[in-house]
Amino acid sequence: MTERLIDNARLVLAGESFLGHLLLRDGRIAALGRGPAGARGAEDWGGDWLLPGLIEIHTDNLERHVMPRPKVVFPMLGAVQAHDAEIAAAGITTVFDAIGVGDPYDQGFRARSQAGALQALDRLQAVGALRADHWLHLRCELPAPNARELFEPFAASPRLRLLSLMDHTPGQRQWADLAHARVYYTGKKGWSDGRFDTEVALAPERQAAHARPNRAWFAEIARRQGLTLATHDDTTEAHVDEARALGATISEFPTTLAAARQARRCGLATVAGAPNVLRGGSHSGNVAALELAREGLLDMLSSDYVPTSLLQAAWRLRREAGFTPSEALALVSLNPARACGFAADRGQIAVGLRADLLRVVELEEGLPLVRETLVAGRRVC
Repeated sequence: MTERLIDNARLVLAGESFLGHLLLRDGRIAALGRGPAGARGAEDWGGDWLLPGLIEIHTDNLERHVMPRPKVVFPMLGAVQAHDAEIAAAGITTVFDAIGVGDPYDQGFRARSQAGALQALDRLQAVGALRADHWLHLRCELPAPNARELFEPFAASPRLRLLSLMDHTPGQRQWADLAHARVYYTGKKGWSDGRFDTEVALAPERQAAHARPNRAWFAEIARRQGLTLATHDDTTEAHVDEARALGATISEFPTTLAAARQARRCGLATVAGAPNVLRGGSHSGNVAALELAREGLLDMLSSDYVPTSLLQAAWRLRREAGFTPSEALALVSLNPARACGFAADRGQIAVGLRADLLRVVELEEGLPLVRETLVAGRRVC
């Protein structure tokens, strides 16, 4: 039996926060209380924050490590190690690695098989080398003719827990504003204006041939396998209604207030980008995450492409949207745990749950700094 007693820490629980103490035993939270522990051998944290470990349900961070430069592919095992280390350092103890399957344009990271990521995760876990607890979120690009084929290597993996239905076709959803879409596709993907216009013209054909049948196929996979289903970039009330009819329970990155309000009415949990919070708006011109927060329409945050943004964005909501520490931390811990079926095991500081915990200090600039990350009671960073 292993024990660790933490004293003089500022605990953030669901619904309250206070200065107190916490006892860990064999990777679980054994006891907690207000005030000093009054026991020899306790660790004095000097008033530092003691937070639940963060739960990230949608991050593309692994892609950045696998393909750090255009057309440069890094070995998968090393990429997963680097990604895992960065995730743990950001205070993320449970991560859903978002793997994009399918690319309508047959280019880039998502146009080829990412089965090597699954093999690397399993290999590293077998030797005890993973810091965070890794699960899979398969992002299914509906207009892609190869989406089903690229999904197959992951279909039977016990890591698979979440599917999202995506359609990044210019002219709709995230890219409803064609001017913003043109900047993105010509800038990041290097398309010419002529190529962009051609792809926009081909979009209706791809929708009919692939997007509509793939939407139904992946929704049925989620239903049959008991996976959490999310939609992506809902823009209209009709998008949300379609999501609910398919069995989705999460609306990722709704692009308008109308869509977010309809998601709330329909019982779908909403996700917004933490970078959106920190930047003060969406990079694609859509609704600002802070606006969703102030309207009471925000349930979860995702770091998306910057792992450290997750905790920083939760911290900013305390200043910018009047959230209490418990309310802000719920967006990155308890609410994601509930949305993905983990609430009985993690997502908050409570007796009996996994000791997924963070020691955090606040810098003079008001930014949180992770000093220690614990996963199931083991220090990993």
